[in-house]
Amino acid sequence: MKLTIGHLYPDLLNLYGDRGNIQCFRKRLEWRGIGAEVLPFLSGDEIDFSKLDVVLLGGGSDREQELVCDYLKEIRDDFKAYVEDGGVVLAVCGGYQLLGNYYKTDKRTIEGLGILDVTTEWQPKRLIRNIILHSPLFDIPVVGFENHGGRTYIRNHTPFGKVFFGLGNTGKSGYEGVVYKNVIATYLHGPLLPKNPHVCDYLLERALSRKYGEEITLKPLTDELEHKANQYLVDRYSDKKYVLKETIKRYT
Repeated sequence: MKLTIGHLYPDLLNLYGDRGNIQCFRKRLEWRGIGAEVLPFLSGDEIDFSKLDVVLLGGGSDREQELVCDYLKEIRDDFKAYVEDGGVVLAVCGGYQLLGNYYKTDKRTIEGLGILDVTTEWQPKRLIRNIILHSPLFDIPVVGFENHGGRTYIRNHTPFGKVFFGLGNTGKSGYEGVVYKNVIATYLHGPLLPKNPHVCDYLLERALSRKYGEEITLKPLTDELEHKANQYLVDRYSDKKYVLKETIKRYT
């Protein structure tokens, strides 16, 4: 078995260690004896989504997002078709915003891809802090770091998770990110996947199942240190009543 991972525009969308997500995809496949090919697509490169099993669209500044938007418009239809066909996507911060209808900055409106029915509006006070959320997709919390000026309104979409420490999509909604088909769109940096191997494996299983036409469950890895790090952040940045078992009872 083998997966091909497309990293879109790492020359522009490269904030907050998003390359660590690529490394996590690759290593967790290799540790299981599964082939992994990473294809970086730089500005202006032609992208054939039919050859990709996983796509990462990372974060960048407003200026870089404006540049990327011009390239994304050229592949909008192909990208949307890939998503609607169950293609696996991790979109982080700026990538999350660009999947929506638009991102309104203090100076102009950046047109998005319209793959997600979400909108983002800039506000001068940035939302910056560590963040912990519970997602119904997983039995342990998801942890990360958020730093965004945009407030994203997700309408009828399913959120990635419920925030129990941090600020999330708008700072007020109590929810973070979006899950749509096999897309996870989120503000969680850190990078996200090395801090949350359960999220990485979820995306990889979706990609393998789609590619090989059968439900595939990955063999567990020894993630003792990763889970200890996760629990440490939960204990440090939340009230003690939000330890793992209590968190799950409260938010499910």
